[in-house]
Amino acid sequence: MSAAYDEQSSVRPPTAYVNCKRIQETPVTQPETLITSARNARIVALRKLDQRKHRERQKRFCAEGLQALHMALDAGHQPLELFYCEALFAGPEAPALLARAQALGCPGTPVAEPVLRSLSDRTAPQGLVGAFPLLWRRLANLAIAPGDLVIVVDRLNDPGNLGTIIRTADAVGAAAVALVTPCVDPFDPKTVRATMGSLFNVPLVQAADPAALFAALKGTGMRVIGADAHLGRVWDETIWPGGAALVLGNEAQGLSDDLLPTIDAWASLPMVGQAESLNVAVAGGILMYAWLRANWGGKAADPR
Repeated sequence: MSAAYDEQSSVRPPTAYVNCKRIQETPVTQPETLITSARNARIVALRKLDQRKHRERQKRFCAEGLQALHMALDAGHQPLELFYCEALFAGPEAPALLARAQALGCPGTPVAEPVLRSLSDRTAPQGLVGAFPLLWRRLANLAIAPGDLVIVVDRLNDPGNLGTIIRTADAVGAAAVALVTPCVDPFDPKTVRATMGSLFNVPLVQAADPAALFAALKGTGMRVIGADAHLGRVWDETIWPGGAALVLGNEAQGLSDDLLPTIDAWASLPMVGQAESLNVAVAGGILMYAWLRANWGGKAADPR
């Protein structure tokens, strides 16, 4: 397990970065000074978070956009730092989000418009950027039930694919997404954007030891189901009832050889046109909903 911060780890982000948490401990009587320079040390440190090595060193990542930040607060994740520019607020949503964060003890830091734009990777920034601790969890600390769904991604390379998988896992109520390493970083800006805030809802687990991961999942009573275009019966509905660990392979190579002995059943989708394969996020989404359909009676969801 990496030293990334989670609820059981003793590793905390450096004090210089724990702005909002520190504010909760020490009451602030004066508003923070407007930051007008992109060369400000805090801004420089935040901009470095577009690189994985700096996210790992600082043990935090960036999220922006009203939906993602609202979902973070909904899930109980307060930002370590929050930067805002009122000149970029459009409509009442951004001020409402800022007020919500302030009510939770995070007043945020005002910045000039060029500074906020330097922190954003959007063409039209919404005026708020937050830094959060890396959200890694330990599988042993998750309350995974025998009837749950866990998504296992095998050494993916594309951040957009991983982000879409996390978002779909959230939609179907998956208990966790486990990443067999080496894998694309779930806290990469492209991944974070593709999740649309869902990474704040779905526990993320690093799996450097796949054998231990699958032993733990099977210990809950789950079956391990591998996705493959050429193995298993097409549209096999018999494999889905009950708890499942759905394993999605690498975009180019499919499932790794070391994972094959752990597979209890195979899920296959028909290919009737000329396409050679399906995108892993698309295939994964179809299979997640196949599981949800088979287990719908046990889900407290609105069948719209």
